Amino acid sequence: MPKLVLMADLPYIKKIFPNGMKYIFVPQPQSLATTVLILVSTGSDYEGKEINGVSHFLEHLCFKGTTKRPAPSLISHELDSLGAEYNAFTGSELTGYYAKAANKHFPKILDVVSDLYLNPLIQEEEMNKERGVIIEEINMYEDLPMRKVWDDLSSLMYGDQPAGRSITGTKETIKKMTRADIVAYRNLHYIAPKTTVVIAGGLGVNPGAIVAEYFAGISAGESIQKLKTNEAQSVPQCFFRDKETDQTHLVIGIRAFDRLDNRRYAFSLLSDILGGSMSSRLFRKIREEMGAAYYIHSSPELFSDYGFLSISSGVDKTRLVEITKAIMGELKTLKEQPVGEEELNKSKEHIAGKLALQLETSDEVAGFYGGEEALTGAIRTPEEILEKIKSVTSEEIINVAKEIIMGDRINFAAIGSMSDKIKKEVQGVFKLA
Repeated sequence: MPKLVLMADLPYIKKIFPNGMKYIFVPQPQSLATTVLILVSTGSDYEGKEINGVSHFLEHLCFKGTTKRPAPSLISHELDSLGAEYNAFTGSELTGYYAKAANKHFPKILDVVSDLYLNPLIQEEEMNKERGVIIEEINMYEDLPMRKVWDDLSSLMYGDQPAGRSITGTKETIKKMTRADIVAYRNLHYIAPKTTVVIAGGLGVNPGAIVAEYFAGISAGESIQKLKTNEAQSVPQCFFRDKETDQTHLVIGIRAFDRLDNRRYAFSLLSDILGGSMSSRLFRKIREEMGAAYYIHSSPELFSDYGFLSISSGVDKTRLVEITKAIMGELKTLKEQPVGEEELNKSKEHIAGKLALQLETSDEVAGFYGGEEALTGAIRTPEEILEKIKSVTSEEIINVAKEIIMGDRINFAAIGSMSDKIKKEVQGVFKLA
């Protein structure tokens, strides 16, 4: 196939400070904006059951006042006055804080984001207010079946271990969580060896010395590893949540491998071919041919010590069994028939194009380079990734399909109006896998 050309790799500077903190600078001379992103290698997978949701709770509280900006409104007012975009996020293994603004405002956004990361007050009064906010966030997700079904799948696959619990926690854990719980968790994880500071954008000079000055006082500490996730499964598993809905929302999870496995490139192509675009097999089958769903999508979900292929859709509730059979039929075809050269090349170009679009803005560039470092311990450049994708063969894809598409790896979760008969028939589909 022709060479996959994304872009010249962006030059980047990476430094590990004596205290273990990582720093990455990705200059983009053409960019009108600069992003400051601070990542900490922790999330819900690092939480004990009693404090489930603490990573997310702490993320909220970092915006509720610092030693330099004691009132919550001061942080938002200062960033809004710069025309900045800013937010934070919590995942299973990573928590991030960022702000993006015109290049001239870089000193200001670095000052604010480093302040909320390093110096949060975590006041009891603000904690009690934020409990209500997070409980309403949980209520919101409970009312969104296409979101809630993912929590059900995680619980089904991983049970009573961190990977099986919600990132937001439960209403019970949020109500019981104390300031001491949050401070102890922060002291354990918000330390230099688990922190990655990323600057990306149109700055003309490397701001490493300024970053070092801001973070000179961060606790050195000792990096804490999470407990290994148990992937044990012997039979197909199904979970059904009854709810009055116009659609049935479903997610299938097929156990695979972790993000560092050499098969991940073939796995990414398998997922893309199956349900990564509007010309993918599942989209053409379920939406275009059967007219039974508005959305259907597959994705590789890879973490440090576990991973799975996800297939998600919202379907005509009267046709759940038929659609489940159709999805399994497409999976069976992937196991039995090699992907043709034309389809394989199209998928490679599709992945290359998505990556190019992903790296158009400074915040996405910061997220890409920072995520590579924080999650894998090394940075794979876009061109390095695409060279790996380019080299994948049809044989490698069918081999991955044969390895993972097995009955004892399949999990199915659904929310909707489902009779006992429909549930039994769906379970029967997976018993035949």
